[in-house]
Formats: sequence, C-alpha cells, structure tokens
Amino acid sequence: MKLSVNGREVDAYTGGKPFDPSLPCVVFIHGALHDHTVWTLLARWCAHHGYGVLAPDLPGHMRSAGPALDSVEAMADWLLALLDATGVEKAALVGHSMGSLVALEAAGRAPERATRLVMVGTAYPMKVSPALLELSKNDPLAAIDLVTTLSYSTLAAKPGYPGPGVWTRGGGKALCRLVLAKQGDTELYHRDFAACDGYRHGLEAAARVTAPATLILGARDQMTPPKAAGDIATALKARIERVEAGHVLMAEAPDATLAALRRALG
Repeated sequence: MKLSVNGREVDAYTGGKPFDPSLPCVVFIHGALHDHTVWTLLARWCAHHGYGVLAPDLPGHMRSAGPALDSVEAMADWLLALLDATGVEKAALVGHSMGSLVALEAAGRAPERATRLVMVGTAYPMKVSPALLELSKNDPLAAIDLVTTLSYSTLAAKPGYPGPGVWTRGGGKALCRLVLAKQGDTELYHRDFAACDGYRHGLEAAARVTAPATLILGARDQMTPPKAAGDIATALKARIERVEAGHVLMAEAPDATLAALRRALG
C-alpha cells in the first residue's frame, strides 16, 4: 500500500489483505538495514486473523522515500504520523531490534495510542561497538558480513515456511545488501546503527508506557543478548518470551516467534 507521510511516499505491506482501519491494528517496525519482508509470516497471520496490518519500510529503506531518519526519536514521531495518515487511532506496536526502540519511544510519546508493545530481539541501551560503527561507515558490505555471522545461531536453520533450498543466513545477507543498494545511500547501515547507539530515553519512555508489554528474545542472540534487556523489561513490567534462535528470530524460528506474538497480542 502506498501512503504519504509528512509529504513523502511510504510503502507499507498489509499482509496480503486490503488495509481496514476499523480493525484492531498491528504495526510492524523493522530493524537496521531491513525492510517489511522480515515480517512476512507474522504480518500475514495477523491480516488473516482479524487484524489490520501495517508493515512499512522506514524512510530511506527499500521502497519508502528518503532521506533516512537519523534518530529513534525522529522515527517514533514518523511512526505516529503514519498512524495519522492511515486513520488509525490505536495500534499494537511490534518492533525488531532498532524497530523495538522506535516502538518503545512511540508508545512512551503517545501511550493512549498503543494497545500492546512487543519488542523483538531488543536490548536497552542498544550499544553498538565503536569498531562496528566505523566498519558500517567505511566498509558497509564487510559490516553486513560480520553482523550476519553474529545474527544467526546456526549455519542452516530449517526453513519455517518450509521452502526447500532456502538458506536463511544467505537470505538475510542478501536482504541487507539489497536495502543498502536500493536508494544509493552508502551510509544507511551506519545511520541506523548510530540511531540505536545514540538512543538514551528508553527508561523515561518505559515509565510513560501504559500498554501491556512483551519482550520476545532469542536465547542465542549475540547482537542483543537476553541479559541486556533486563533493565527495560523491569521498567516495563514486561512479560518475557524466549525463543531458541539468534537475533533474527523471525527468520530462524518463525513458528515459535509467531506463537509468542500471538500470546503477546492476547
């Protein structure tokens, strides 16, 4: 679905059904150098089980016009503007990695608009090492290779769809390369990582959140280890769901992640 948000074109996946703003809404927010496709299974399930689904490409990512936004706070404001543009008053906010911080900040800025907060593969603070920040700026393809190595707990997870011949880790790397190349912004990966690293208002946002919160964490996550989510989980009084997977648990363990999301949406 094509939208206009703040005067710029936005592409949002709706789960294979026309978007109906009168239905309970679920908004999916992707992570660094990703796009809406990371949510395919979860978004389609929601769209076919009574929810209105919005899974947008963030500004400057894949099919949404740039420029990319350079802070979590700016992305949260944009997310609330997206709800306005689609006529949605309230929504469950589901975010992965960087997107989880955007969901948290948006739920803190407008607590009356968040019906659920689901943070997938999250941590707070979401520190990024200086070495990775530098690599993502000077050699983003090498940064993609490194992060891919750290993001999956197995070399070849069984496809969850299933799809013979599908290589989960290779697909993840290919997606990042495609998003990086799509709009010619060679610093997009660095910009996303810097936004995660620079976000400092998570606990303040959590104190304002009134929606039930769930953290869905990969038990083998090396990018955002489960222990790094302890403070934000406590601040949110969040329910914790653990999935046997690495950082991109939607791809590595899609069925278990979907089951956890269904419980979170309640």
